Amino acid sequence: MIDVKQVSRYFGRVAAVNDISFQVAKGEILGFLGPNAAGKTTTMRILTTFIPATSGTATVAGFDVHEQSMQVRKRIGYLPENPPLYPEMRVRDYLDFVAKIKGVDAKRIKKAVDDAMGKTAITNVGNRVIKHLSKGYKQRVGLAQAIVHNPDVLILDEPTVGLDPKQIIEVRELIKSLAGEHTIILSTHILPEVSMTCERVVIIDKGKVVAEDTPENLTKNLMGAQQLTVSVSGPDKEMADTLSKIQGVDTVQIKSQGKGQAFSTLVVESKSRDELRPVIAKTIVEKGWSLYEMKLEDMSLEDVFLHLTTKEEGSVQ
Repeated sequence: MIDVKQVSRYFGRVAAVNDISFQVAKGEILGFLGPNAAGKTTTMRILTTFIPATSGTATVAGFDVHEQSMQVRKRIGYLPENPPLYPEMRVRDYLDFVAKIKGVDAKRIKKAVDDAMGKTAITNVGNRVIKHLSKGYKQRVGLAQAIVHNPDVLILDEPTVGLDPKQIIEVRELIKSLAGEHTIILSTHILPEVSMTCERVVIIDKGKVVAEDTPENLTKNLMGAQQLTVSVSGPDKEMADTLSKIQGVDTVQIKSQGKGQAFSTLVVESKSRDELRPVIAKTIVEKGWSLYEMKLEDMSLEDVFLHLTTKEEGSVQ
């Protein structure tokens, strides 16, 4: 449904987007993840035909975003970070207006608006003036304007920024309910957004794609690491030295020492696929130390994200 091939965008000599490629399948929710100023918004603007790419090609629903921009616009719904609302208008009147300018047939406008309001759960505020709505409802109205013409593709740029926790959960559930019927790109720098909403993730940093996979595979395979937290009683330095010599163990760190408590906590990291817990437990017992707990810590998406991204210097969003 979306195919981006070797797209770059320069502002002067600065590369906001640098030779990126990715695809999004029909009905999929793709998380487009990166730190601030990584190039996410620039990519969204290229896909929505707001700005052209300097080089490369991008197609949406089979139409080239540069050569066939009008065809692309008919097939996308776009929710920018700040929803494009007219605060003095009533919700239904605003959505009627949007449906007309998006080319919805006059005979279908009422049904299209009713459907969009129903999907976004704003039917009860249809006669309210937009400026009197809460931030959460305004965000829902923004989503309604994005889907009122039933587009093939939805592009959502930071859709939960500024919302309270309850509103964030509601908007996430709404986005998930739209998958399947619509192909969705969700651009964000908020990690829980990706883990809880998206089926697949593209991570961009300094204008380049640095990883692409499901959230599960990114955390499981990309780092290729396992981390064990071991609570054990014994001489700290000797324990750390002994465990670090076990085949497959890369590093051992003393997280907290046993001053005033019965045990110390050691963090054991390994890139090995082998199961190390039985070997570590056997070593501790043979040394006569007391093992209180051993817990396998999965690498989180946050761990992967921090590993792959660095602080931007002189980047353009």
